[in-house]
Amino acid sequence: MKKTTLIKNVNIVNEGTIFSGDILIEGEYIKQIDESISAKSSNVNVFDAEGKYVLPGAIDDQVHFREPGLTHKANIETESKAAIAGGITSFIEMPNTNPQTTTIEELENKFKRASKTSFANYSFMFGGTNDNLEEILKLDVNQVAGLKLFLGSSTGNMLVDDAEVLEKIFKSTNMLISVHCEDEGTIKKNFAKYHDKYGDDIPIKYHPKIRSEEACYLSSSKAIELAKKTGARLHVFHLSTGKETSLFTNKIPLEEKKITAEVCIHHLWFSDEDYEKKGALIKWNPAVKTSADRDKLWEALLDDRIDVIATDHAPHTIAEKKNVYTNAPSGGPLVQHALPAMLEMYHRGRISIEKVVEKMCHNPAILFQVERRGFIREGYFADLVLVDLNNPWTVKKENILYKCGWSPFEGATFKSRITHTFLNGSLVYQNSKFSNVKSAKRLTFNR
Repeated sequence: MKKTTLIKNVNIVNEGTIFSGDILIEGEYIKQIDESISAKSSNVNVFDAEGKYVLPGAIDDQVHFREPGLTHKANIETESKAAIAGGITSFIEMPNTNPQTTTIEELENKFKRASKTSFANYSFMFGGTNDNLEEILKLDVNQVAGLKLFLGSSTGNMLVDDAEVLEKIFKSTNMLISVHCEDEGTIKKNFAKYHDKYGDDIPIKYHPKIRSEEACYLSSSKAIELAKKTGARLHVFHLSTGKETSLFTNKIPLEEKKITAEVCIHHLWFSDEDYEKKGALIKWNPAVKTSADRDKLWEALLDDRIDVIATDHAPHTIAEKKNVYTNAPSGGPLVQHALPAMLEMYHRGRISIEKVVEKMCHNPAILFQVERRGFIREGYFADLVLVDLNNPWTVKKENILYKCGWSPFEGATFKSRITHTFLNGSLVYQNSKFSNVKSAKRLTFNR
């Protein structure tokens, strides 16, 4: 018999509106949404959510869960658990693991791993290189999230710096191509200047001068030019500068856009003023830049030139982060705290809850054509997150779930708390406790 749950008296945030009502979940799916639904039998698990808000589970289109090969930092199990606690029910993971996800064999290995250990729904990006176009052309577009290209420094063989190959990839695939845009030549030139002066111990405040606005804009604008020339479907990851926002449009609906953009939590929250206190804990690529850049990113997010909010969750150990500048890796853990941070911005009057849901739930689903997720709709998978908007908590070592054990938000107090997470109809997280139910699924795409 199908498990049935009735969520009563909840504020439903969906498709630009908030309304009070009930949600009936039958098996894995949302069966009914109405102002009032009564339980038809005693087998229905009735759940009174009076005063709480329900959001579609967030879809994070950019995470690094470090498995295989870098599991001293993180793994699919630990990080997907943290994601569930943070209201992220689906993730798309990046290819720069070890070995890299640049062959179909390695891609399938990752799917096998996730099927055994993931707490959240999962998919993976396939990595493009200077020499794997044949593998790219064999991919089943309905079974893989998309293609990831690094156009700025990256690990191993994943920097695509051959212009001819790049154009071939853009011309040859209809898949969504996600790009990390930073110009390698500009970064190398900037780095040499500061390295000559300081050696390996470059003060962290110069990170945004090395990975500069110019490096970002030069690379983003080139990628966009190439996408326009070839007709490729391009998604530019983690914008970090105000200047780049001018490259994107809000004149057409998201479904019709061929060129889209994302901003990450850290570029919306931190600025270069935070380096003094946080040091390498907020060292990311691309770098956190000025408060003026941050304001421009917010402006573009709110007027829909930027389409998606993601995390670029990329854990490193605290020991690794404490190295001198040249050896301190870039990236930080974010999946547990991304949604609470954005809801904090709602409390501060910066963004509406409806807009948070649009950018973290609806738009990733539209952009990647994820099948039956990202919305609260009848017939869709019941990936749902219950939020208490007035239940403050402080980020501390004891409540951090990442394997690396730290967060750039440590010490921050959030007013909103995620109290329950439903995944494919199962209650998998409740008041800081996880159930033993493994209900995660591989994401599918309707293309």
